[in-house]
Amino acid sequence: MAKDDKKTAAPLAGEAASKIREEAEHKMKRAVAKVLEEFAAIRTGRAAPAILDRIEAEYYGTPTPIKSIATISSPDARTLLITPYDRTALGAIEKGILKSDLGLNPSNDGQVIRLVFPVPTEERRKELVKLARKECEEGKVAIRNVRRDDVDKIKALEKKGEITQDESKHQQDALQKTTDRFVAELDRTLATKEAEIMEV
Repeated sequence: MAKDDKKTAAPLAGEAASKIREEAEHKMKRAVAKVLEEFAAIRTGRAAPAILDRIEAEYYGTPTPIKSIATISSPDARTLLITPYDRTALGAIEKGILKSDLGLNPSNDGQVIRLVFPVPTEERRKELVKLARKECEEGKVAIRNVRRDDVDKIKALEKKGEITQDESKHQQDALQKTTDRFVAELDRTLATKEAEIMEV
């Protein structure tokens, strides 16, 4: 390889290592987002519109997310108010909620649907905390798997002589810092969720 070729190859290899790190950060962000999505679906005693994000209603023969066919508001901490854009969808929305695993009884007055969230028992709250911890742990495992795979990719670049040992160490350290940052973010999110679940 000519001297000039070596000069061009080195920055390119450094770019490849940086790209690996960028991709890792993107995958880790996705893992955190997935945990947040799971947390939103965990029912606490508080009425949160996000709890209906996954629930669909049969609208004109098509399963449609409730949030696409109605406005969802929270007039107080324990109630959700679902106002369909088309009143004929009320029955379908009610059915969708009853079929879901929310365990809530919708109250349909012909105009809107009210969902009242009972205060969960202490035992139920403890189960929900366990569930939140499990989701958080799965998120951490996903993040660590990304780190492991990408450390292997960086080591492979070093082995091929495409990056120096120092560059490899620098990239691995940076990857570890990114991992620690996302794991800490999940821990903070879990602490918030646990407090929300245990709040009476």
